[in-house]
Amino acid sequence: MRDPTVTLPARSTALELKARHREIRAGHPEPLRLRIHRALSWLIRSEQIHDDADTRFVLQWIAFNAAYAREFGREETERDRARGFLETLVVLDRDRRLHEALFHQFTGPVRTLIGNRFAFDPFWNALRTHDSSERWKVGFSASRKAALGAILAGDTARVLGIVFDRLYVVRNQLVHGGATWAGQVNRAQINDGVAILGTLVPLVIAIMMEHPEQDFGDVLYPMIG
Repeated sequence: MRDPTVTLPARSTALELKARHREIRAGHPEPLRLRIHRALSWLIRSEQIHDDADTRFVLQWIAFNAAYAREFGREETERDRARGFLETLVVLDRDRRLHEALFHQFTGPVRTLIGNRFAFDPFWNALRTHDSSERWKVGFSASRKAALGAILAGDTARVLGIVFDRLYVVRNQLVHGGATWAGQVNRAQINDGVAILGTLVPLVIAIMMEHPEQDFGDVLYPMIG
């Protein structure tokens, strides 16, 4: 159950979240306090950058990663872990702020991202393996259809999972050196990603702060010394 004394505005900047965190962190379990502290440090820096979408995207992603990173099972992938985390947040988000952001504030960027083949992993797999069968196109069409169906159904958890799955591909392209800094090609997914993460990551942190009773697991790299 959400602590009513911790409820934050629907849209908060990282600095506003930091100020609120200072007020309430004494009542948080240490893993949650550390998660929020680390996530906000990266998010604050991202909000100080206005003319570098690549760097801002990477910083936003690190903030998101700091919020949910934990030890995971042998059969669990990074995407499985993120998806489970997001599903938990949707349940905790009683005010449906994530829903509002996805289905009202970012309808255009979400649809554009879903329809961008450069954010679809099988497209790159086909390119790397010289697969000329164009099977990726069948999967891409099915994926878009499923995503649009989830949008029409108002399925927040599923749409959120699809969006972050696409953004994960963009993240990989950047952090693994598969793109040129400030390059002139494939900019749409970067710009859409920055816009989407710039709203969703603060909401993720706000929801976590409002639910100190939720066990998000031990942090992956605890504070030592």
